[in-house]
Amino acid sequence: MTETSGDRLQKVLSDIRKAEEEFGRKPGQATLIAVSKTFDADDIRPVLDAGQRVFGENRVQEAMGKWPSLREDYEGIELHLIGPLQSNKAKEAVQTFDVIHTIDREKIAKALKAEMDKQDRHLPCFIQVNTGEEPQKAGIAPKDSDAFIAFCRDEVGLNVIGLMCIPPVEDAPGPHFALLRKIAERNGLTKLSMGMSSDYEIAVSFGATHVRVGSAIFGHRDYPA
Repeated sequence: MTETSGDRLQKVLSDIRKAEEEFGRKPGQATLIAVSKTFDADDIRPVLDAGQRVFGENRVQEAMGKWPSLREDYEGIELHLIGPLQSNKAKEAVQTFDVIHTIDREKIAKALKAEMDKQDRHLPCFIQVNTGEEPQKAGIAPKDSDAFIAFCRDEVGLNVIGLMCIPPVEDAPGPHFALLRKIAERNGLTKLSMGMSSDYEIAVSFGATHVRVGSAIFGHRDYPA
């Protein structure tokens, strides 16, 4: 019998619950974000039918193309922007998403706040920290994170609820998750968006409140050339 995306969803949810239990966390403390980037509405519907309601997308335009119709057919969808955001897409991002995970520059913070005020839609936000300090990757450097968190909260007035990271592929993820948690704790932030298909159980052990899992649910992802 062929394994479906709904079956894979249940396995991931079960793994998360087991990790919560193993590491002394309360059931349900880690929210699964099913990452549906590059998959179309027909691929997403079986996962919605299986009960999942929290999803992540990387691109504003792609999300705008498929989620309005899905929202019409399913209640309670919560859509997270987990990819880099350009300031010229702030308007559409605020219209389309419910949570933003990738704030890492003053320009983006200001553009989002201006749009949230204009639309009267004040979304919870995560700040992305580049824990590996990789030049090709988005995110604020760890040494600059405290000042940037204060800027976003106190000067811009964003509702910053937590931090997000994507560890370097070649590194063990644990030290990166520990660093993110340390930065969050000293800034009074309680939400941690960390962990993907290859390491979400490790992330739960380090206190993740949101894990972003795509291929372990939807299967192999074909990227456009």
